[in-house]
Amino acid sequence: MSAHQAVFPIKTMARVFKVSASGYYAWRGRPASARATADVDLTRKIRTIHAASRKTYGAPRIHAELKAEGVAIGKKRVARLMGAAGLVGASRRRSITTTRRDPAHRPPNDLVRRNFFGEKPNELWVADITFVPTLAGFLFLAVVLDAWSRRIVGWAFSADLKTRVVLDALDMALAARKPENVIHHSDQGSQYTSLAFGNRCKDAGVRPSAGSVGDAYDNAMCESFFATLECELLDRNRFRSHSEARMAVFSFIEGLYNPSRRHSALGYLSPIEYERLHHELT
Repeated sequence: MSAHQAVFPIKTMARVFKVSASGYYAWRGRPASARATADVDLTRKIRTIHAASRKTYGAPRIHAELKAEGVAIGKKRVARLMGAAGLVGASRRRSITTTRRDPAHRPPNDLVRRNFFGEKPNELWVADITFVPTLAGFLFLAVVLDAWSRRIVGWAFSADLKTRVVLDALDMALAARKPENVIHHSDQGSQYTSLAFGNRCKDAGVRPSAGSVGDAYDNAMCESFFATLECELLDRNRFRSHSEARMAVFSFIEGLYNPSRRHSALGYLSPIEYERLHHELT
């Protein structure tokens, strides 16, 4: 009735809805209930968190964020308030593959066998390549991810799929983490089975590992990161140039994913929070 009072008289609507006009005015004059007032405040907080996540968080991660702020609220209530406010998280779509196997290269043994659960930092790294579409053509992205904390520890860009891009990503990870005897697991793409990559791993004391051909589950952790990157960044933007895409991906990795994006497998901590908590406890 309130929404339509500029079009229809209150008395007319009261007669149609079979309620009393005096009852309507009495209802409108009552103060909002404590729960309704709390819902307004919670919705404001939810909107802020949703915006800070670049409109990617759904109810589970927003619930985790509120819990971290000391707000006691159930997941169902978060979902209800998000629905009422028209807020939705990003949803995953298709996966991307850039694997091109070279039959002349001999791949390393599979040292992981789908056991992607590192017990400590720099025990197991997983790596892969994806592409970023731009109006100037594809930009290729190689990443190295620490399986223990899900943190992206190395990445590199290239306009082509030559071995240099995976070497640059590995070199960044080595410089940042300084591992000892880390396993580096990838698919059997020609970049990872090349002589140059094998020699770099040998020189750095890295143990190369590769999964079976054509099986996404053998590198599922990297595939999961790429699915997140796609649905939360690439599907939501159109890049005019390689430089624009580079800046956007860098901002996503170092501005959102590593420091603040909550990960369900880490108890809804971000990769950097998870590592910091571990270091404080040990």
